[in-house]
Amino acid sequence: MEALPSFDLDGQVALVTGAARGLGRSIAVALAHAGADIALGLRSETGAEEVVSAVESQGRRCLPLAMDMLDLDQVRSAVQAAATRLGRLDILVNNVGIGPENLAVDVTVEDFDYTVAVNLKGTFFASQAAAKVMIPQGYGRVINLSSQAGFVALPTESVYCMTKAAIAHLTKCLAIEWGPFGITVNGVAPTFIRTPGTKDALSDPVFERDVTERIAALHRIGEPVDVAGAVVFLASRAAALITGETILIDGGWTAR
Repeated sequence: MEALPSFDLDGQVALVTGAARGLGRSIAVALAHAGADIALGLRSETGAEEVVSAVESQGRRCLPLAMDMLDLDQVRSAVQAAATRLGRLDILVNNVGIGPENLAVDVTVEDFDYTVAVNLKGTFFASQAAAKVMIPQGYGRVINLSSQAGFVALPTESVYCMTKAAIAHLTKCLAIEWGPFGITVNGVAPTFIRTPGTKDALSDPVFERDVTERIAALHRIGEPVDVAGAVVFLASRAAALITGETILIDGGWTAR
């Protein structure tokens, strides 16, 4: 019988960083809906009751973990706890990211170091810790959140754009190193998505109209589910021959 693509994640375990709200929450619930048990990487274990309930409502186990991306010991401990307490670790979604706005001439060393530490350093060392679990398994999926900002210039966001471009290239490098161990490494690069983090910016009608116009093909602001669907695909066996790629989820912004 001809093989058909499978998007089923039954029996797998996923760790999603920054899972309390926005894209992280949506990704965690979508992965649970596809069949995975979920570990939630959180800045604090408190205040995550809603997302835990949303995951468990899909009939899956949910493990909230303290995982401040600035604390690398905590990052490594959270990855190990996910694997130990849930039995294995098949999927890591590096979702945490920050993007403070500032003109390049006004960026301070503190702002620069903070953005790089969260967006790039945290992603690298979370991936490293996950790979140390996945390599002995002979299987794994690492999915990094880049951004369209890694492919186009956004005024006042030079440091953010730099880190997201770096994430896309890091994705290629890790894919080549870890492919022989059965691990794929891919990324998704969303446009502006309606989340708590973009609420203030998109509440400005002029800014929202400009963003909608720049999303050239579809002319609509993205929703978290638009990103979550791509993550589920990359986490599934249907994407088994895809690695080192970053999928733009930008409604046609970069096609113009």
